[in-house]
Amino acid sequence: MAKGTKPAPRSRKKAAPERAPWTGRDVARLAGRIAMGAVGVFVLLVLLGTFINPRLTPYLIAEGWRQGGVDRVWVPMEEIAPVMARAVVASEDANFCQHWGFDMQAIRKALDEGAGRGASTISQQVTKNVFLWQGRSWLRKALESVMTPVVELVWTKRRVLEVYLNVAETGTGIFGVEAAAQRYFGVSAAKLSPAQAALIVAALPDPKGRNPGRPSGFLRGRARDILEGAATIKADGRAACFED
Repeated sequence: MAKGTKPAPRSRKKAAPERAPWTGRDVARLAGRIAMGAVGVFVLLVLLGTFINPRLTPYLIAEGWRQGGVDRVWVPMEEIAPVMARAVVASEDANFCQHWGFDMQAIRKALDEGAGRGASTISQQVTKNVFLWQGRSWLRKALESVMTPVVELVWTKRRVLEVYLNVAETGTGIFGVEAAAQRYFGVSAAKLSPAQAALIVAALPDPKGRNPGRPSGFLRGRARDILEGAATIKADGRAACFED
């Protein structure tokens, strides 16, 4: 610095303006953005699910972590015995081909008979199993109610049923009909007999408590009823939406 030259004054940084406290409008705007983002992710996953098989689901991951692994083999619809598909529809959702995700007739019947009767369709169960979590809560049920029509709109009925047959819990640590067929009967899902398919379906309401490979008298009786229902929906056309 030359002699007699005054040093340049130091520049003072301007203090950052204080951030205004969040208002209700700010919170609502952020919540809206998060909700829109979640909707976008869900719609994208549903679109991808039309041709990419959802091999991992929240419940499957949780059970795999809890049990140290699960038994699951994905198979396309063409490699599942047709009677297996008819049996599961007859037992779980006889009007599967006739509704848009919700069976209003079954819902009204459930309301008349009380909380002991369920009214979830296969489409609702797929939505829950693939995109949501297990357990009873109003939040999960509300999300399921909003999301199911989207799945129905984008996926064909055959695709919905194919996913269901591959993600449903069919035993302790067993998921899907292929793993169940191999574990209980030593055959592939394509080779299941009508009686074997009906036994697997009869165990679905309580897969951890019922064993299709060693069926009780109750399970055998339930399987016979399911086979009758499967024959009925084939005869009256209620299986047309998922059969070739």
